[in-house]
Amino acid sequence: MLIIPAIDLKDGRCVRLRQGRMEEDTVFSNDPVAMASHWVEQGARRLHLVDLNGAFAGTPIHAEVVHAIHQAHPQLPLQIGGGIRDMACIDRYLQAGVQWVILGTAALRQPELVEAACTRHPGRIIVGIDARDGLVATEGWAELSQTPALDLARRFRAAGIAAIIYTDISRDGMMQGVNVQATADLARDSGLPVIASGGISQLADIEALRQVRHAGIIGAISGRALYEGQLDLRAAQNLADQP
Repeated sequence: MLIIPAIDLKDGRCVRLRQGRMEEDTVFSNDPVAMASHWVEQGARRLHLVDLNGAFAGTPIHAEVVHAIHQAHPQLPLQIGGGIRDMACIDRYLQAGVQWVILGTAALRQPELVEAACTRHPGRIIVGIDARDGLVATEGWAELSQTPALDLARRFRAAGIAAIIYTDISRDGMMQGVNVQATADLARDSGLPVIASGGISQLADIEALRQVRHAGIIGAISGRALYEGQLDLRAAQNLADQP
């Protein structure tokens, strides 16, 4: 199970939000490339990048920053989400060296795009499912749909997506612990690999996920807890590596 540091990009800086609210951001660095280098030095095997401005604007805003991180660490796998709404954008990111593109809002609004992207780029499309009370949120979490998270996951089971990133919005940035049960249930019931996100703040969360990883949990994304020093990346990865 991978521990994946998150780099959330807003106005060219690394920030963390509370429950997805753009007005409740904490700036952790003005240099995203330097922050990426920091996590590499701490043993990161993959980075999770989010273009927050792009998620709200519906079009990528930080493509140059993402490209700069890849140029600085060409061997480091990157996954990027936020504002990716068409095939041209997917193509540009993957051609620029990003390993996986994450489709969130587009997965709900344009499911045919996910299927076409999987056909065009096998194994390189991740679906991001952000949910509150089990229902999918879109547009940078600003809107709540009536679609259950599990229904959306099952929609893409046959498409060949690489994984699902499941975020419980109510826990994101709050450091209240990950929703282990919901994450494991989604992995088990969908039959898809799942990366946990939202609320992962201490080694106990990593251990709890490790105990149910057989359900199909392949990774865990952490942000604020890593930045504030509450969770140590090396210790977390060492724990996740245990059989």
